[in-house]
Amino acid sequence: MENWREISEDIVESLLEDGSNPDKLYEVEHHFVCEDFDKLEEAALAAFKLGFDVEDPAELELEDGSKIWGFDVVVECELDAELILEDVDKLIDLAQKAGVEYDGWGTYFQE
Repeated sequence: MENWREISEDIVESLLEDGSNPDKLYEVEHHFVCEDFDKLEEAALAAFKLGFDVEDPAELELEDGSKIWGFDVVVECELDAELILEDVDKLIDLAQKAGVEYDGWGTYFQE
């Protein structure tokens, strides 16, 4: 988990240093991937049951041409690493239980 803490703090710091508005709400996208659609679907359903906004699973093509399944959980929140890490903790636990990979999070610059 310490790695996610460092990554999350770096993302937030970089956005703020670039002039992103700290007073806006951000759509934070948490990414999940798995080669097994059934496991991915199970994870999406579990996230939905926890109250998260879950986007539809989609087939994704990797750089080497292979295919994998993925979906995003979208959370609207302040650009605060501690708040985001609370969701990261819950979602990593969910991913481990479902046998899928939590593939990080991202958001967009806000003026």
